[in-house]
Amino acid sequence: MNIILLSGGSGKRLWPLSNDIRSKQFVRMFRSDAGELESMVQRVYRQIIAADPGANITIAASKKQVSQIRNQLGDKVRVCVEPERRDTFPAICLTALYLREEQKLREDEPVVVCPVDPYVEAAYFESLKELSGLAAKGETSLFLMGIEPTYPSEKYGYILPVDPARISRVDAFREKPDMETARSYLRRGALWNGGVFAARLGYLLKCAREKIGFDDYRDFFRRYPEQQAISFDYAVAEKEPDIRVLRYAGEWKDLGTWNTFTEAMATRSLGKVFRNESCENTHVVNELNIPVLGMGCRNLVIAASNDGILIADKEQSSYIKPFVEQMEKQVRYAEKSWGSFRVLDVQEDSMTIKIVLLPGNSLHYHSHEQRDEVWTVVGGRGRAILDGKEKAVRPGDVVAMKAGCRHTLIADSELRVIEVQLGKEITVEDKVKYEMPETAG
Repeated sequence: MNIILLSGGSGKRLWPLSNDIRSKQFVRMFRSDAGELESMVQRVYRQIIAADPGANITIAASKKQVSQIRNQLGDKVRVCVEPERRDTFPAICLTALYLREEQKLREDEPVVVCPVDPYVEAAYFESLKELSGLAAKGETSLFLMGIEPTYPSEKYGYILPVDPARISRVDAFREKPDMETARSYLRRGALWNGGVFAARLGYLLKCAREKIGFDDYRDFFRRYPEQQAISFDYAVAEKEPDIRVLRYAGEWKDLGTWNTFTEAMATRSLGKVFRNESCENTHVVNELNIPVLGMGCRNLVIAASNDGILIADKEQSSYIKPFVEQMEKQVRYAEKSWGSFRVLDVQEDSMTIKIVLLPGNSLHYHSHEQRDEVWTVVGGRGRAILDGKEKAVRPGDVVAMKAGCRHTLIADSELRVIEVQLGKEITVEDKVKYEMPETAG
């Protein structure tokens, strides 16, 4: 099975745990079979491999997400990088070209496209395999998966099938309705549109060539920022006459808000959380190294991270986005391919960060023009390189770098470092990268 996992989306609806770098699919809040916390992307990837060990998985992701994907899934996972977010149609076109030209996938091969973040069980992936098999036959240009609704919802788009058969031709698509219209759709046998479909690779390439001008994959990649932001449904599905839908009646949840996300959480409390027996239907997630105490809380979601603190009625938490858009956009926590960083303190002329560097990894060899930096090693062992000179570092060591000094860290074991940045102009843009010196062998 060839699968494209779409990893778009921003981090506004699950603030303060998600942000512009750590979208909701990377937040570790579920429990794996081994009892460890895992994220949506880890869960879905694990479930695909369990259903089809030979699955050819490609994740379409923005460049800001690549480091987190590597951190959570390892270096071997295949990622097609979007230079900028341009909605699902350009992302699918780019990934289709990537599969054909970079991975040499044949045009008659079926490809399943689905979001990276549904909360589903094993039956969902069996339906994906069935969808792939239907597309492989080539009897219909495009096959959709329609989710059988469990209640009338204003949050989802709808697919109206021609008849109630398990596989039916599609009569029409409908956008997110009001509640009364949603009820009427259910009486007509409508299905939720979960953004899942399958087609032969050649069909996706044909759609790309007809609607977007390009020479090849690399040309399209260069011109990607120029593309119109448009969904696959608008650009293709709603205009395709040769289209059918496969009904899926198993568990499916779109965990797009705190209200729905808490329904699938591993436990009602994560982190240092204390509560008394009078708390009801309240979920607390605490990423801070200080305790959170809840007493008499009812129907609340409480979330605390370096980015902020949320205290909201569960129903009201669905309306968080416009408030988050008004807030400062500085990212205070992110997972990277080499480890993670967490902002501890921000002052007018300083910033303090905790860096965790995973064994065998290193920071970029770089310099800053507008700031000095000081590293204090608090755990692990590794090496620091300053202007080409290497020195071993261990807990208690302090390393100072003036502006212009080329520097990096290499972790021999997990290395934990407190970094203090000092300067009047502290920005992410103030960074010049260099090739790693030969001494870093």
